[in-house]
Order: sequence, then C-alpha cells, then structure tokens
Amino acid sequence: MTFRWHDLLFEGAFRHPGELLPRHGVYIIWCDRGIGWAVLDVGQSDDVRARVLSHERKDCWRQHCAGAILYAVHYTPGMDEDGRRALEGQIRAMDRPTCGEV
Repeated sequence: MTFRWHDLLFEGAFRHPGELLPRHGVYIIWCDRGIGWAVLDVGQSDDVRARVLSHERKDCWRQHCAGAILYAVHYTPGMDEDGRRALEGQIRAMDRPTCGEV
C-alpha cells in the first residue's frame, strides 16, 4: 500500500519492520492510537530494514505509543546520504516527532 505524506510517496504502513525493504530511504515510525496516527520518529538509512530492526530508540517508541507501532518508508534510489538527511530534517521540522533528534 502506498500513501502520500508531505507530497512524498510512502510504502506502508507496515505492522512489522521486517516488511521494509533493504534499500535507501527515509522512514517514519507511527503510532496508531485508534483515533488517529502520531509520528514517533523519522530517520534515514542506506538500508532502512536493518536500521529500523536494530534501532536504539525502540524503547522510546514503545513508551510513547499505547497503540500499534507502524512503519513506512519513502525509498530514495539514487539519492545520497546528504539528500536523505535533508529530507529527514524537513519531515522532522513539520511533524516534530516524539523520539529522536536530527
């Protein structure tokens, strides 16, 4: 399933991070509170699956989400790390996620 967020096309939202592909991208961690979704975290990686599966802020996600944690990714083939970091920063500035900093 795909959806648009901040004019970008995202894949997901998945219930398990193992469903993310091992590709370059910018990911968003969501909390489905049953009455709407909240952004918990935003990040970027050259392998989003590995990054999210081994993420050091998983405890923060669980602490701030009483509902289901969901995972979505905007894949960025051909974009370098600086470009992904800039995109991550833009999303963070708009959504102000609960966990993590740029």
